[in-house]
Amino acid sequence: MVVKQVIEPILDPIFLPDSYGYRPNKSALDAVGVTRKRCWKYHWVLEFDIRGLFDNIDHELLLRAVRKHVTCKWGLLYIERWLKAPMVQEDGTRTERSRGTPQGGVVSPILANLFMHYAFDAWMARTHSDFPWCRYADDGLVHCRTEQEAETLKVELQARLAECHLEMHPTKTRVAYCKNGNVKSNYPNVQFDFLGYCFRPRGAQRRGTKIRFCGFIPAVSPSAMKAMRQTIRDLKLRCQTQLSLQDIARKLNPLLRGWIAYYGRYTPSALYPLYRYVNQTLLAWVMRKFKRFKHRTIAASQFLQRLAQTRADLLIHWQLGIIGAFA
Repeated sequence: MVVKQVIEPILDPIFLPDSYGYRPNKSALDAVGVTRKRCWKYHWVLEFDIRGLFDNIDHELLLRAVRKHVTCKWGLLYIERWLKAPMVQEDGTRTERSRGTPQGGVVSPILANLFMHYAFDAWMARTHSDFPWCRYADDGLVHCRTEQEAETLKVELQARLAECHLEMHPTKTRVAYCKNGNVKSNYPNVQFDFLGYCFRPRGAQRRGTKIRFCGFIPAVSPSAMKAMRQTIRDLKLRCQTQLSLQDIARKLNPLLRGWIAYYGRYTPSALYPLYRYVNQTLLAWVMRKFKRFKHRTIAASQFLQRLAQTRADLLIHWQLGIIGAFA
């Protein structure tokens, strides 16, 4: 952390504005927001992902970049030691390392950003300055005017990353068509996922009017929704009848608060299936906890409906006035 605090004020100013990952005063939501606006102007996007970025950063190239900007001798000494420290396996064997940054190391994100600054960001500014791009750590997007531009750039970027001893993820890298309105039916990819959001054509309404239109809009992705439901399922709340409703709220509210703050920024209505799943979990818990509701789904649902109206302060989504169905 001390090294990070020393080198971050030196390195962060050289990073380009469209690098959003692990930087002060920048967030994943900022990256989603700028991508949303650019999708309205450019009809094609190259979505790329780097396979195992933190595990495959070349030490020689990284240290060359670090020495170019960091003059603190003891900082350089520690960074080199951390990079080259052998990995000790569970059986006690030691594995020497020639690539990769320390797993879980607080200094690893800024080192990865420095590496990607030269591997991708500065390269794009130098060779393709007319293509807007956005990168968050190892996930990135480049907006293009035509499919041919996107496909050509994909080949060039693959070669560039190979020069830096990195590899594009074969299944997570694709070209997508992102025009508003009618979708080009003969192209296989008409949507893409970025930072937990799925960008695709959706019906929308202009703010303050009743005018409906079809726009290329982000909303929580199916994979993110699945992960959130799994997190709730892992709490095993339906079986914990020894808990009170207040206890359950204390377990759920921090999760819901974070999810709503992040995934509710754009197309908040897409979170309604999550709220419904939470309500269904509560319904199953009520029917197990109280004998009078056993096998009485409608009665239990009506009980929770009244409770959500009279005690809306219990759960975050109830406070927002989102009660929905329980059954």
